[in-house]
Amino acid sequence: MPGSQIFTMDFMNRPFLSADLSGAGDSKLAVTPVPASVRARLDVLSRRCGDRAGYLDAGSGEVVTWSQAARQAADWAALLPPGTVVALRVTNPVAFCRAYLAGLAAGVCVAPLDPRATTGELASILGVLEAADVVIDEEEAAAEFDGSGVNLWMTSAAGLRLARRGHEVRLGARGVAALLPTSGTTGRPKLVPLSESQLLRVAARIASHHALTPQDRGYSPLPLSHVNAQVVGVLSTLVAGSSLVVEDRFHGSRFWATADELDVSWLNLVPAILGILSEGASPAHAVSRGVRFARSASAPLPAAVRKRFEERSGVGVLETYGMTEAASQIAANPLLGRERQPGSVGRPTGVTVRIVDEDRHELPAAEIGAVELRGRNVVDVYLGRGRTPIPARATDGWLCTGDLAFRDPEGFLYLVGRSDDVINRGGEKFHPREIEEVLLGDSRIRSAAVVGRPHRLLGEESVAYVVTDADLVSSGRAGLASELLDRCRRALSPHKQPASVVVVDSLPTGPTGKPNRRALRVAAVGDAPVPTTGTQGIRDLAASRTETAAP
Repeated sequence: MPGSQIFTMDFMNRPFLSADLSGAGDSKLAVTPVPASVRARLDVLSRRCGDRAGYLDAGSGEVVTWSQAARQAADWAALLPPGTVVALRVTNPVAFCRAYLAGLAAGVCVAPLDPRATTGELASILGVLEAADVVIDEEEAAAEFDGSGVNLWMTSAAGLRLARRGHEVRLGARGVAALLPTSGTTGRPKLVPLSESQLLRVAARIASHHALTPQDRGYSPLPLSHVNAQVVGVLSTLVAGSSLVVEDRFHGSRFWATADELDVSWLNLVPAILGILSEGASPAHAVSRGVRFARSASAPLPAAVRKRFEERSGVGVLETYGMTEAASQIAANPLLGRERQPGSVGRPTGVTVRIVDEDRHELPAAEIGAVELRGRNVVDVYLGRGRTPIPARATDGWLCTGDLAFRDPEGFLYLVGRSDDVINRGGEKFHPREIEEVLLGDSRIRSAAVVGRPHRLLGEESVAYVVTDADLVSSGRAGLASELLDRCRRALSPHKQPASVVVVDSLPTGPTGKPNRRALRVAAVGDAPVPTTGTQGIRDLAASRTETAAP
């Protein structure tokens, strides 16, 4: 029944709460039960299939079994009081899975860190987290925390041990299972507190929607410090009792070979990775036949990239939408390929979504507006300094996502961009994605991002950055940029046409592959300093740009 909870029993005759699938779009799919807790689920899996692999490292071949994960959980519970905020600076991907589950099962609050962060970045985020305990998996990582005063713990297959006692006073977070920072566009990042029940409900919903069974094996090469990899990857695998292949990072050259060797049945990807794979070699026929779908999340998927990937790989793409404040998934396309809507992120799954105008009045179908959410899987508050709660929702209970979208008459959502990405040219507003889709329609373009830059009379004008084939020489790039401007003139209204096209070797991106538009806006100004922190590829952008302006 929509909106209801159904009490049922699992295969070991233990109580579970069934995941509510209202709005999921696949009414015939079986409902995956929501475990009572991470600890309870680990205990069940350890007893029933303890020697079976839960998580596999694509690079080293290392495996974590369910019994190993359960033993780690008991170890953590004996050493760390419930509610302790524990930062995870774990590089080995299967060691991360083991530590993450152990922390949740022990009742501590896990705060995953990006293992690629610099010492300065680590110090900054530890200050925001106000964490007095850090778990590492490499001896050399200890130097990164010299002078920090934290309790330093070492995790390994043998268990958890205290490597160095600190002097920081613990500031706990009772009832919080995971503490994840927002992107922090201005000032101090807010912390998103997610409860164990939120995480498990969403993980069960994903497992239900994706029809995951113990026979499935996922492949998620995404950064484990992000909510997508944690909930869609690690936790949906736990709930389904299936298995998951993880990696330290995406390795395009061996991706399809790994999927073949390890008998992968579904993929957890982002548009940037789909774009790379769409330009590479095709997978073996056995892989195309065995992989049920490639899930796309974290950013809108350009139509041209989806088409190229599906034609090249023979694997259908399942477009979805999520955010940290909703413990990942917000919407998803139906699992059945014939029911999906290309270009849409699907229908809401487990949350209520509405599209509103500037006065927060709900809009009818086909009208673009701001996306707002509410539901029990959506956070009520952020945590500020000293764990001070900061309201995340408006007084009427809706959370503003900052995304812009429209809905079709069947309830499918179509994202068009972020509210702060809208370009205002002489009072006429438009979204970068409209131009990006036109540019990506050219088969020579691998990726594209459009931003606004200041204009003396119009306020703003648009600049397009594109990445093309690496072997295109400088003279060819200039000609390409001119051709792309012509393409935009034919396809777009005058106010949407970019003032210039810049051909670059790579785009600056964040950890999940989203274009870093802030860095691009800085570069578009011209003589402004180009930031280098957290802007992968920005040096290439500054050093190897070929710009052609519209006449």
